[in-house]
Amino acid sequence: MELKQRQADVHVITDPLRKEKNQYESEERDSLSLTTSKMPCKLLNLCEYETHKLVRIQSARLGSLKWTFNGVILMFICIVMFWNKEYQEHDYVVSSVTAKVKGVAMTSLPDVGDIVWDVVDYSGPSQGKNSFFVVTNVIVTKNQRQGKCPEVEFQIELILNSTCCFPFISGVQTGACVKFDVKQKTCEVSTWCPIETKKTPPKPALLASAENFTVLIKNNIRFPNFNFIRRNILPEMTDSYLKHCQFNRRTDPWCPIFRLGDIVQEARENFSEMAVEGGVIGIQIKWDCNLDGFLRNCLPKYSFRRLDEKESNRTLYPGLNFRFARYQTEKGVGERTLFKAFGIRFDVMVFGKAGKFSIIQLIIYIGSTLSYYALVSIIQMFLFNFF
Repeated sequence: MELKQRQADVHVITDPLRKEKNQYESEERDSLSLTTSKMPCKLLNLCEYETHKLVRIQSARLGSLKWTFNGVILMFICIVMFWNKEYQEHDYVVSSVTAKVKGVAMTSLPDVGDIVWDVVDYSGPSQGKNSFFVVTNVIVTKNQRQGKCPEVEFQIELILNSTCCFPFISGVQTGACVKFDVKQKTCEVSTWCPIETKKTPPKPALLASAENFTVLIKNNIRFPNFNFIRRNILPEMTDSYLKHCQFNRRTDPWCPIFRLGDIVQEARENFSEMAVEGGVIGIQIKWDCNLDGFLRNCLPKYSFRRLDEKESNRTLYPGLNFRFARYQTEKGVGERTLFKAFGIRFDVMVFGKAGKFSIIQLIIYIGSTLSYYALVSIIQMFLFNFF
């Protein structure tokens, strides 16, 4: 009996120890499992969340500053949005230009007589895309024939010996030196004789009356993204109106017919002075179109400016000129009259942009301006710490 009692006591003591051991082992396994499962989250910061503590302060001064700043920013956003039309989608102009000049002038040229100049005579050769040219002054060399003659004084250096080694300018050198006048010799050339001798254009300009010529400028534009087409001859303009209208910035700013003198004056130049050596004038047509419903507005705006350097003493080759000839036969021999024409070239340049409401552009603009409200918090924190 005594032996059985001892065995029972040992069993009772052993069971709590075994339970405690098993519980410890179970907790260790659970802790290891939890640590193992949390390890990737901790390393990658995937199982963490941060938030800022919010402190609400009862202050009439800070509250009023907050809503004042919010109102100022909202007003700024709205002003910029409507002023720059940030709610619109934009497209740029594609255009074509044609010009038609009208006018007739008469000049009296020495040794030539009276010459009537119409649009065929004073328009000159093509000056390229979106440009037109008007002759305003000329130097005339009459009765030229194919032959041999001496070079003129201003074209090459005069020489007093029999050696002719200068590059030819007006013709092909024959290799001979001939008398230019009683004391001087120049190289002989094969060319149209006599060679043009006058260098400077006459003053005043022979065709100064060209300032009264008029030009009709036709400009067709298109905005491809909006499939919108327009031209500077507006729908309400009638034939009778176009026969009598003339561009004037104050009284008739949309008339497509321009007086050349007015164009040069708008460019702040003097036509009589510019006509002597010629030059280049830019005619700018700007289209700023709003295609939104009842606010639709699409009208041209004209401006003018001189494009070349006008001062002869600052420019190596001032003005603008070209040469052309009129041919005739005299007693079976071919002759020509050479004209060195000075004039004004007008370059028509078209710029333009059209806008139309787009909900996508409006959302993008609003989203980009929401960050401005972060300035309110920054300014408030500064004022709170400062005061």
